[in-house]
Amino acid sequence: MVEQAFSILRAHPELALFLALGIGYAVGKITIAGVTIGAVTGCLLAGVLIGQTGAVLSNDVKQAFFLLFLFAIGYRTGPQFFQSLNADALPQIAVTVTLCVVALATAIVLSIFFGFDLGTAAGVLAGGATESATVGVAIDTFRKTAPTPEAASQFESAIATGFAVAYLVGVVSAILVQSQLAPRMFGRSLKEACAELEAELNITPNDTGNSARREIEARAFVVGDNLVGLTVQEAEARVPERQKAYIEQIRRGSEIITPAPKERLYAGDVIAVAGLRGFLVEYADRIGTEIDDRELLDIPVEVLDVVVTNKEVAGRRLWELNQRPEARSVFLRGILRAGQKIPIFPGLTVRRGDVMSIAGARRHVEDAAALLGYADRETTATDMVFVGVFIFLGGLIGIPALKLGALEIGLGVAVGVLIAGLVAGWLRSTRRTFGFVPEATLWFFDSVGLCAFIACVGISAGPSFVAGLVQSGPALVVASALICVISHVAALALGRWVFRMNEGVLAGTCCGAGTSAPALAAVQEAAGSQVPTLGYGLGYAIGNVLLALWGAVLVTVLA
Repeated sequence: MVEQAFSILRAHPELALFLALGIGYAVGKITIAGVTIGAVTGCLLAGVLIGQTGAVLSNDVKQAFFLLFLFAIGYRTGPQFFQSLNADALPQIAVTVTLCVVALATAIVLSIFFGFDLGTAAGVLAGGATESATVGVAIDTFRKTAPTPEAASQFESAIATGFAVAYLVGVVSAILVQSQLAPRMFGRSLKEACAELEAELNITPNDTGNSARREIEARAFVVGDNLVGLTVQEAEARVPERQKAYIEQIRRGSEIITPAPKERLYAGDVIAVAGLRGFLVEYADRIGTEIDDRELLDIPVEVLDVVVTNKEVAGRRLWELNQRPEARSVFLRGILRAGQKIPIFPGLTVRRGDVMSIAGARRHVEDAAALLGYADRETTATDMVFVGVFIFLGGLIGIPALKLGALEIGLGVAVGVLIAGLVAGWLRSTRRTFGFVPEATLWFFDSVGLCAFIACVGISAGPSFVAGLVQSGPALVVASALICVISHVAALALGRWVFRMNEGVLAGTCCGAGTSAPALAAVQEAAGSQVPTLGYGLGYAIGNVLLALWGAVLVTVLA
């Protein structure tokens, strides 16, 4: 029975891949001592297990999935990456580059000290720095100069072994350094640091002025005596600071009108007021007598995600944008930066590539979307012409190489596709007419692309994985922990004692530089705040690129 199952997997390796994905994603949900194994590690371990059957997958299949993953990384982070190339972002750039460079240098030194072979060294770097893309770039680089197919296979086995151990150790180390060690280094808790920045950005813990936690709605009121004779603009000016409420329509007799700011309110007028539920409930008696007027409240509304691309908007603070006429009757529900939800502060600086979720009357939402950038309307259609062409062009850019004897120096296909993805994402953020890739498609490229690639690596490494683990296990644990701890501590020291960065933002930047979402979650929990996410996006954009490149650099240096 078992041998029959093994023979099926050997005869149909494509089925072995999907079995590895199914098992890997299931294993990835397991949590041990508060740390989730993760789909990447789960798929690698599942691949190693299935690799014991002798199933062999084509290298082309593995490479195709990896290129989809790299394109997704570039596309998602492109706007943040190119926007970060300015003087204002210098502290975060310096912290990110320091972490990445120290991680590479530490990995090289420790690999020489422990006598790791080239594949193990690359795996330890990828795991200790918690960057899966390093594995693929290292494999792509080594294959160009591998003396024999057997050497390439041995390299993949070694890198899978090193990565499997080092990645888990790296994740745990990053969590401990950022959530536990960093506060002790700086002498105060993350909660204190984040509370300080929240105060600077003009927000209080109970502030709900622009929060998606409060339902937005419209209600009808017969105008109260205290509002009779006022213009719409004057009546709206009485709304308390930090609240938002607007008069959308007025019923005057049998006529329903859309008021101008100078329109006066008269006794007997019925007004449709759009605002936050809390305000409308608390201040109802100051507005007038509430009634149910279905026709008056029949206001076309829209909830829309808008990607910030306008140069006039990027770099502005939210309170500045709130003063614009286009912001009238528009409510901000949330902001995503590099895929992470960030807190909404009046003093928050908006960046190009931010996705702002807005709601309100359709005519006002459309005006706001035109100001901010382009509307990212929900759709399932993917511009595959755009995706395919950019992956192809990126691969072409990476092919040329400078030959020095037996050594080839060049970007490589993988790095070329990563760069193409960055350019594609940036172009999409500046031109809304082409190149749309829905979030669901990006998730598939990113998550499934990476996990399928890692599963393929595990299947290839299966037969020799256990032997390699037994031989180098303790050294792998020590090396990966040191790579993570030394690089993160160096980045923390630079950010705090040289650039005087807020500890909460600094921790988020380091988590982004190490592309460690689990560490970010731990930091947010320790801080009781979303402030760390303000630093995560920029660090993630630059860290992904540098740590992926390090796969090629390490192989070239140690070869």
